[in-house]
Amino acid sequence: MWLKFLVVAACGAASFLIVDWVVSLLIFVLMCVLFMLTGAGFRRLLRAIWLVAPILVVIGLFQWWQLGGPTAARIVLNVLVCVVAASVLTATTPVQDLLDGVVALAKPFRRFGADPERFALTIAVMLRSIPFIAGAFSDVRDSVRARGLERNPRALVLPVFITTVAYARQTGDALAARGLGEPERD
Repeated sequence: MWLKFLVVAACGAASFLIVDWVVSLLIFVLMCVLFMLTGAGFRRLLRAIWLVAPILVVIGLFQWWQLGGPTAARIVLNVLVCVVAASVLTATTPVQDLLDGVVALAKPFRRFGADPERFALTIAVMLRSIPFIAGAFSDVRDSVRARGLERNPRALVLPVFITTVAYARQTGDALAARGLGEPERD
């Protein structure tokens, strides 16, 4: 797992160092090939890219307007390299191993008052919440479409927001009931 984590970290660091969009493209293709070699499948790769595509389109257009095409391409490709690298890590590593890795990485910060187990718990809650929120979005989108309100952003955003807040409150209540919500007091 540490080697995969180092690959993700190296991709993140490289995104600051690479200044040519062609190099970014080559690394992106290499990471996609590496992802395919994991056996996770082409669909999963497309889904990982599709999730960030709307944001990257906006970023790419803004960067193109501000800094030109090559710079915009480099920035978007570098973000995609990081997304695919992280997808390789999550596709090939069990969640419990990822959480154990987070605990191990956060242990040096104990001397500053950090709680490594709390970091892992936070990430576990986040990983558990993402599919719920995506499902809520899909359900609301279908109902908005059925009512003919697909042009009304409030009809989509507000119910998803309310559902997400309710889910977060339920999760917080469940954690508090188990004594995991409040830090220990001296």
